[in-house]
Amino acid sequence: MTKIPSIFNDVLGPVMRGPSSSHSAAALRIGRLARDLMGGELTKVTVDYDPNGSLVTTHESQGSDLGLYGGLMGWETDDPRLLDFREEIVKAGIEVKIRDLDYGAEHPNTYRMTMENTDEKRTLEAISTGGGMIEVQKIDGVPVAMVGDYFETLVVGGILDGELFEEVHEHEGGLIQGCSRSHPGEEFLAKLRALDGVKSAVVLEPVLPVLGRKNVEVPFLTVGEMMEYREGKNLELWELAVRYEAARGGITETEVFAKMESLVGIFESSISTGLGGTEYEDRILPCQSGGFEEKLSQGSLIPGDVLNRVILYVTAMMEMKSSLGVIVAAPTAGSCGALPGAVFGVSDAMGYPKGERVKAMLVAGLIGVFITSRATFAAEIAGCMAECGSGASMAAAALTGLAGGTFEQQLGAASQALQNSFGMTCDTLANRVEAPCLGKNVMAASNALACTNMALADYQHLVPLDQVIDAMHEVGELMPREICCTGLGGLAVTPASLAIEKELKRR
Repeated sequence: MTKIPSIFNDVLGPVMRGPSSSHSAAALRIGRLARDLMGGELTKVTVDYDPNGSLVTTHESQGSDLGLYGGLMGWETDDPRLLDFREEIVKAGIEVKIRDLDYGAEHPNTYRMTMENTDEKRTLEAISTGGGMIEVQKIDGVPVAMVGDYFETLVVGGILDGELFEEVHEHEGGLIQGCSRSHPGEEFLAKLRALDGVKSAVVLEPVLPVLGRKNVEVPFLTVGEMMEYREGKNLELWELAVRYEAARGGITETEVFAKMESLVGIFESSISTGLGGTEYEDRILPCQSGGFEEKLSQGSLIPGDVLNRVILYVTAMMEMKSSLGVIVAAPTAGSCGALPGAVFGVSDAMGYPKGERVKAMLVAGLIGVFITSRATFAAEIAGCMAECGSGASMAAAALTGLAGGTFEQQLGAASQALQNSFGMTCDTLANRVEAPCLGKNVMAASNALACTNMALADYQHLVPLDQVIDAMHEVGELMPREICCTGLGGLAVTPASLAIEKELKRR
C-alpha cells in the first residue's frame, strides 16, 4: 500500500516533550493505544524488547520509558507531568516490567506488550517508524495494521455494520476492526457488548492530529508528479504544499495555513523560552545558548551575523528538547533544531514577517513529505542522515523560498543539502540525544544556509531530488546497525562516552 504522508502527522510534529520522537512520542502513542485496548483499566504491563534491535540499549536514556509510561496513563505528548513519569506511574497503580527477550523482531523499534487488569489479559505489538509515527502490527497475536489515524473499533466474536465505518477488516480469531473518523458512541458499544458471542468491544482513539480517509487522493506524491501537476498553473511551492495537505486531510486550504501558523507560534515560543535558559538534571550539556548570545552581543565571535543567529537558535531549540520543554519534532526531536533554527534565525536577522515564515515552513513540510514517502526519518534505519540530513534538505528549500528564490532553485537547494548529508552516523554519547546531536543540527542548518545561497546563485545540483531521496534510502540500507542509534558504535563507545554515561548513573 502506498504511503500518503501528512505534513502535520508525518513531517512537522508531534508537539511533544522528550529527547526523541521515535522513542518518547512514538512510545507514548503506543502506550495510549494499549491503554484503550484495555478499556482504560491497567494494573500490570510487561514490555519485551529484542536485543537485536535498538531499544534494549536506548529505551531508558532516550525516552521510551518516559513516553510509554505517559501513554499508559492516557497523557498527551506534551503533558507537563512527563517530567515525573516514574513517580506518576506508581501513583496510577500500574506495575511495568521491562524484559530483554530475543523473539525475532524484524524492526529495530519493536514494542511487544502484555497488558493485564483484574478481568483480562491482552497483547499488542507495535513499531516506531520515525518522527513519532507508529504502526500497530499485532493484537492478541493477530496481524493487524493501524497507525493511529482513526477511531478503531475492535470486536472479538461479533460483527460490525459496514455502513457505520469507513473500512471494516476481518482478521483471524474472530477479530473485527472498524475504522471511523468519529467515535461510534458508548450506547453503540454497550449494545454491541450485550450481543451473544461478543467477548470484547473497545475503541482505540486516534493519536495523530490529521485523521485518515477512505480512498484518499492527493494531487502528487513525488517531485516529478508535482512538476507535471504544476504545468500551466504557475503555483509557488508553498501553495502546492497547501493543496497537497488539504487533499490529504480533507480540510480547507485556509485550515492548512492556520494549522501551520499555529505550529510557527510554538516554534517561536520554544526558541524564546530556550534563550531564557533551561535546566534538567539528567543531561550531558549545560545551557550554552546564553554564553553564545553574550559573546555575539559583545562582538567577540567571528562575524557572520545571520549564521551566528542561526547557531544561537539551533542551540536554544536543542536545549529545550534536552530539558523536556515543549518542542515540535521537525522532522524528529533529535533533529528539532536545524529547520526552525535556520528558518527563524534567518527570518529574525532579515526581518521577514510571520506570514512568510508560515509559507517557508509549508515548503519545508512538503519536502519532508517527498522524503518520508520514499525513505525514512528514523535514525534507527538510516542514521542521522535520515534526521539532520532531511532537516537540512527541508530547511534549504524553505530558506530559498524565504529569500525569494524560484521554484526550481528551492528544489535545487533541497537536493544539494540532502546530497551533502549522506552517510551521517547516529552515535549518541552516553545514549543521550544531545551530543554530537547539537553539532549535527548546527551543521545541518549551516548546510541549508550554504545551499540556499548556492541555489540563489544558480549552482548546479545535478541530481533531481526524487533520485537523491531514493539514493538516500539505499545508503540507509547499507549502513551498519551499530551506527544507527543503537549506542553500539562510533562516538557512543569511546572512553569519553562511557565515562559520561557512568557519571550520569551516579547522579
